[in-house]
Formats: sequence, structure tokens, C-alpha cells
Amino acid sequence: MHAAQILVLSIAAFGCALWLTGRFRRYALAKQLLDIPTERSSHTVPTPRGGGVGIVVTMLAALLALGLIDALWWPAVCALAVGVGATALIGFADDHGHVRPRWRLAGHAAVAAWVVYWLAPLPPLPIGNYEISPGIAGYALAGLWLVWVLNLTNFMDGIDGIAGVEVITVSLGGALAYAIGAPGSEAWAAPVTLAAATLGFVAWNWPPAKIFMGDVGSGAVGLLLAAFSLQAAVVAPALFWSWLILLGVFMVDAMITLLRRAARGQKFYEAHKTHAYQHVSRRLGAHRPVTLAVGAINLFWLLPIALLVARGTLDGLYGAIIAYSPLVLVALWLRAG
Repeated sequence: MHAAQILVLSIAAFGCALWLTGRFRRYALAKQLLDIPTERSSHTVPTPRGGGVGIVVTMLAALLALGLIDALWWPAVCALAVGVGATALIGFADDHGHVRPRWRLAGHAAVAAWVVYWLAPLPPLPIGNYEISPGIAGYALAGLWLVWVLNLTNFMDGIDGIAGVEVITVSLGGALAYAIGAPGSEAWAAPVTLAAATLGFVAWNWPPAKIFMGDVGSGAVGLLLAAFSLQAAVVAPALFWSWLILLGVFMVDAMITLLRRAARGQKFYEAHKTHAYQHVSRRLGAHRPVTLAVGAINLFWLLPIALLVARGTLDGLYGAIIAYSPLVLVALWLRAG
């Protein structure tokens, strides 16, 4: 076991991301890399963007370190490091200029194919009393899952601290699910390291934010969360459901908003402020209560259900239905989309 080494690595990841985010903030200010408020923005003050670079650089080094201490198998290191690096480069280009949506999506699809290839073979997914073998369709769905979570994290990164709190709580919840559902595995090390690195960034992004994550960070952390869920399925298939449940807040808000906008013929990739969390932040006139509420929902509603699924006490599909149902009702009540 490498618990002590992983603890040291996590502390180093926090410090590294904290320092790098501050350095990048100076760079963003010098280069006028600012997010200027518009009528579709949830902020009112020009703010540097791209602070997710600190998380990305830290995680690339951390993934290599986890491989070197045998806390993460090398195919996973290859999948995650290259995937994160490529996704971050696409986001970095978008933060500095503009990448056409079709080219951005094509890049994300290529990244997803790379990650799925290195994480294969994927196990059968338990659904109720049945198991669905992946097959070609299953691998395609795994790729779509990666692209979806990558982009929904970008969609949901619209107010101070919300994406960081989501990443931290989901990652730590996933690590606890490993402890219950696969106690002999050290696959929990990567999510814990991501949570530590993200905490270093959140120190700068906590309301009122001094820097935004930017596409360079939101896409990369979204890819990691989705990849961790597939990696969890490889370790113990039921754990995929635990990760799916933990992602509930972002999943529900993003899905309902996207479906409603699509039904009106609006382009899903255009900037807007119609997510449920954005409606609430405008009503309250503050970001912090909404960000704290997301963290509370993750910890006190979604996490207990996810752990029951990891333990085998509750079927994954039923757990997801129980977890998501009130979130759907709340999102509709808050007029998501």
C-alpha cells in the first residue's frame, strides 16, 4: 500500500496548483486574457480566465508520479495523461481565441477514443438483474459518455466556485466508494489527487473569484471525472453507478437545460445563462450560497446513495433513479433551460 506516499503527493498537488494558479493569474492579467461580462454572463467584473492550467499541469505530473509508485496502472496513466493534455490544449486555444464548435467536438471525440482504447477491456454493466456486455455499441457509448461529461462540466462552470466544488466532492465521494466497493484497490489515489489539486485552484476561484477555470481547465477535469467512472467500472462494475450518481447535480441541470434549448431550436453550444444554478444565483444576487448548496447536495444526498450502491445494498439503476428524481423536479421548478 502507498497511502503515505499518496498523502504526500496530494499535499504537493494542492501546493503546486495553488502556486501555479497564482502565477497564471499574473500571466492572464498581463496578456489581457479576461472574461468580459456580457448580458449572458453571471459575473459583473472583468476577470482573468484560464486558471485551470494550474490543475492540468499539476495532474499531468501527479499521474506520472502515481504510475511510478504503482498506485495507477500504466495504461491508465497513458490514457489519462494524453487525454488531459490534449483536452487542455483545445481549451487553451479556445480561451485565447476561438475554436469552431465542430473542430472542438472532433478533438474531444478523438480524445475520448484514445481514453477508451487504453482503458479497455470494459466489463459488462450491471443493470438490475442483468448484465449488458459492452460490444462495439458499448464502447461507442463510453466514448460519448466521455465527450458528454467533458462538455457538461464546461457548461456548468458558470459561477464562482461551482465547478471546483463539484470536482472535489465527486472525486472524494468516488474515493470513498472505492474504499467500500473495492477495498483492495488503490484506484482511489487519482481522484484524491485531483481533489487536492482542484482545492488549490478553488482558493483563487472562491466567490468572489480572482480567476476563472476557463475551457482549459473545465474540459480537462470533466474528462478526468468521466474517465475515473470508467476506470471504476473496470475495478468493480457497480462502482460506475456510484460515479454516475455523484455527478447528479451537473448531469440533471445540463441535460434538462440542453433538451429545453434544443426543443426551441437554440444552439446548445452558444453562451447563455438559463441553467437552474444561474437562475438561483441571480435571484439571490450571490454565487456563494448556490456553490455551497451544490456541495451540500453532493455530500448529504448523492454520496449516501452512491455508497449504498458501492456496498451492494442498493442496485445501481434504482439508486440512480432515487438520486436523480428529486433533482429533476427541482431543476424543472427552477426553470432550467
